[in-house]
Amino acid sequence: MIAKTKTRKFQQVDVFSSQSLSGNPLAVVMDADDLDTATMAKFANWTNLSETTFLLKPTVPNADYRVRIFTPQQELPFAGHPTLGSCHAWLSLGGKQGRTEVIQQCDVGLIRIKRDGDTLSFLAPNLLKAGPIDNEILKQIMDGLKLSPEMVVATSWVDNGPGWMALLLRSRDDVLNVHPDFRAISGLRVGIVAPCSEDIANVDFEVRAFTAAGFEDPVTGSLNAGLAKWLLSNNKAPSSYVAAQGTALGRAGRIHVRQEADDIWVGGNVTTCIEGVVAL
Repeated sequence: MIAKTKTRKFQQVDVFSSQSLSGNPLAVVMDADDLDTATMAKFANWTNLSETTFLLKPTVPNADYRVRIFTPQQELPFAGHPTLGSCHAWLSLGGKQGRTEVIQQCDVGLIRIKRDGDTLSFLAPNLLKAGPIDNEILKQIMDGLKLSPEMVVATSWVDNGPGWMALLLRSRDDVLNVHPDFRAISGLRVGIVAPCSEDIANVDFEVRAFTAAGFEDPVTGSLNAGLAKWLLSNNKAPSSYVAAQGTALGRAGRIHVRQEADDIWVGGNVTTCIEGVVAL
């Protein structure tokens, strides 16, 4: 049964950017406890953004709020830019402003989020799947991205919920020159990353993300969290670094990664672009 329509607070925010229109947009609907799954899915399909989130009261102790995350096609157990964007909206619309740490509940569990000035960072969740990619799937990816074996340094699963696989390439140019055949990699979530050998506005890595739905995601928190777990555990990245993403799409996303003991934090800026109410 579809819930009775009412007005709810709403924001559309830009994540991983300090300037509007440079990061990854997210729609956030507050006070969504009485919305059913079908209505949430329909609204997410209507916004046609990579993700739309719905904030609800938590159902477990210690959590500040609960979030449900939808793409236009499905619900996700976790995603990075929706985590930061949802926290930003929750704080700006009455959340506990004095807190330096917020606890978000989602389908993968409780996610810790830190506030440091204008930056929000989430604690990267454990990988649900790591290690080698099956040879048949890897060949499908290589063919779909038109990559030759000598361009690829390493490969691995980096799945923390959405199902990401990752390829480490030799150079930033190799990453930016990829022209994916989305039909060939249909149903797969693939990230590519490479170190920046030249000094490009204090950026250490260039990242791109190709979704299972057939488009390139501008800036992707979950992928970068998985990449950080992989790169840092294999000594392929320093303990603190900045990744750029969205360059190929005309965006300027910046993801800040830092390791503190065994914890890896993934963060960036969030900017409110649209604020008002939505009738759902």
